Amino acid sequence: MFQKFDVLSTPDLAAERIARLREQFDRLGVDAVAVPRADEYLGEYVPECAERLAWITGFTGSAGQTLIFRNSAHIFVDGRYTAQAKVQTDSEIFEIEDLVGNPPHTFIRKGGHENFRLGIDPWTFTSSETRRLEAAMESVGGKLVMLDDNPVDLVWDDRPAEPLEPVAIQPLDYAGREVEDKLDEMRKAIVAKKADAAVLSDPSSVAWTFNIRGSDLPSTPHPLSRAILPASGRPTLYIDERKLGIESRAYLTQLADLMPPESFDEALANLGRDKAAVMVDPGVAPHAIARAIVKAGGSVIEASDPARLPRAVKNEAEIKASASVHKQDGAAMVRFLAWFDSEAPKGGLDEISATSKLESFRASTGEEMQMPLKALSFDTIAGAGPDAAIIHYRVNTKTNRPIKPGEMFLVDSGGQYVSGTTDITRTIAVGDVPEEQKRFFTLVLKGMIAVSRLRFPEGTRGLEIDPFARHALWQAGVDYGHGTGHGVGSFLAVHEGPQSISRRGEQALLPGMIVSNEPGYYRDGAFGIRIENLIYVTQPEEIEGGDRPMLGFETLTLCPIDRRLIVKDLMTEDEIAWLDAYHARVRDEITPLLTDQSDKAWLEAATAAL
Repeated sequence: MFQKFDVLSTPDLAAERIARLREQFDRLGVDAVAVPRADEYLGEYVPECAERLAWITGFTGSAGQTLIFRNSAHIFVDGRYTAQAKVQTDSEIFEIEDLVGNPPHTFIRKGGHENFRLGIDPWTFTSSETRRLEAAMESVGGKLVMLDDNPVDLVWDDRPAEPLEPVAIQPLDYAGREVEDKLDEMRKAIVAKKADAAVLSDPSSVAWTFNIRGSDLPSTPHPLSRAILPASGRPTLYIDERKLGIESRAYLTQLADLMPPESFDEALANLGRDKAAVMVDPGVAPHAIARAIVKAGGSVIEASDPARLPRAVKNEAEIKASASVHKQDGAAMVRFLAWFDSEAPKGGLDEISATSKLESFRASTGEEMQMPLKALSFDTIAGAGPDAAIIHYRVNTKTNRPIKPGEMFLVDSGGQYVSGTTDITRTIAVGDVPEEQKRFFTLVLKGMIAVSRLRFPEGTRGLEIDPFARHALWQAGVDYGHGTGHGVGSFLAVHEGPQSISRRGEQALLPGMIVSNEPGYYRDGAFGIRIENLIYVTQPEEIEGGDRPMLGFETLTLCPIDRRLIVKDLMTEDEIAWLDAYHARVRDEITPLLTDQSDKAWLEAATAAL
């Protein structure tokens, strides 16, 4: 099993740990410290040795930050994690703040004071974040202090070792592009910016560029590494060679010079001493990188990571591979849903048993279809009844809840396969569900269908698409506190930028980009609903009678949507037609992959015309 169900949160230990941290303040010359969820690579997921926010606060969510003062402490989380933070932190110690509406830099402007000194580890903050904190501190007459050591590491005595998992070569059939082709494209971007080199600080960019993958993290298959790419000449890859076998070492030495991670600081200083102009992404790279270059005499050209947009725009081979693995993943989901429908009425199922069974179906289907499950793309979110209202709920042995008749069960899950990354959410009826919940399910479904059917002109951004998913919910006086869609990598991070469908989605959607389509609705303490498919942006096509070609979406995810939860009278004819066509496609493409006749019969019924 990839997923564990241990209780990871330790709020009872926070008081003693924070006391020890505060004992370091005088030596560090600070009055407070900021500790984000991020590690030195600034990815969404971090290895155990970098779970600093969880260690010091008890909060285990994937986004958040704490400000620890001499006499108070605050934890900042977004709407996905408000309920979780209440459960996982000690209310006697921490006040919960809104990470979006009142982020740390805004909080400081309201409550900071003259000569106040805030310490941060510049490896765990981007330059953009650092500038906001600096401006806030200056506005109150304080100072932002760049610490040489991470403050939590100073008191974390039993900190786990850094991961050293093996590196694998990503086959060209799935990568779709040769490394040299990618390097040439990125060199042109560097020259266009009049830079001498670019720093690739995001391990996903490094993995994509060099067609390698790894397993240093439990859900994101990239090796923790960095690279420096000069405008001409060979790049340098900074990676622990203990991760490399004979084949991967031989492969990489043809493409780049290999150096140990501990030499990266000196390489940045050398760029500075050479007066180099270096491209650094201020929204992705740790501030320590730009700081080291400038301190040594170089200059920084702030520009987007040159690999970020190219890896977001999937090539033909990547789209083909993703479509194939979504059929396999769909077959696993159908097997799970058929099993669930037969077992749930009997009683005895709980969130952990359902989660474990779903993983076993993914694993066995992968073995049968010769595309093994390499990892989960994130810990499965499996919430029954009121637990489904916790947007990023992670079941453990303490919170595990029986799945009862008369409620809905939300399961958000995904797999990592060499050929692609999946992410799907289905909300399932268990017995006879109240009509009010069916109504909200239908409103959520209407939003998901609206995005799926959308045609839009080139240049359209995610923030302009987001309202289509919310329209039906808004008319009912409700909304949801997360984005409608995130980018998805190709056997890489399940949450990938720069594309998104959200209020902050400034990136224009381009053909080949994969995004999720996942509106929802959550009523605290009662129920939660989310329906999610992955979709990709198609090439612009003419529309009969129109005067300009339009982009659209093609759906990758193939799995039934629970017809028992749909209030047909709330659906338009076009929406019903879309759903019936989608279900017919699911039935046609998934049935040949099933071997059990009962699974086929279940699918036939689940995809019947509405």
